Amino acid sequence: MRRHEMSDAAAPTLGKFICVVCPNGCVIDAEFIPGSKPKLISFANAGCSKGERWIKQEIETPMRTISTSVLVKGGDYVCASVRTKTPIPLERVMDVMDALKDIVIEAPVHIGQTIISSPAGIDAEIIATREVAKV
Repeated sequence: MRRHEMSDAAAPTLGKFICVVCPNGCVIDAEFIPGSKPKLISFANAGCSKGERWIKQEIETPMRTISTSVLVKGGDYVCASVRTKTPIPLERVMDVMDALKDIVIEAPVHIGQTIISSPAGIDAEIIATREVAKV
């Protein structure tokens, strides 16, 4: 489900969110105040404590993990899959993707290897998730 468009209005908004933390996929009903700093007021139908934590984060400070690939020179594969080591703020996802689009790394590449630190000035690391041997 897409996030609701959030304006600076102070009136509470009702929304339905599908929790993605576990396989249950609970549909959580949430009441929140939208705006530049949204605030969760109440929620219902979270099937577990993970869902309770998730809906608060999703409303107030949504985070995402990025998975993509970067080009590799001199390797047995032309690309290596990479991801953020930790979640980053949702509003900065495109900034990080822009920082990664022109990255070319040299083989060998090892799983867990830091590919770039602080992409787009964000306190995060991009790590490799694929081995690429040097040829």
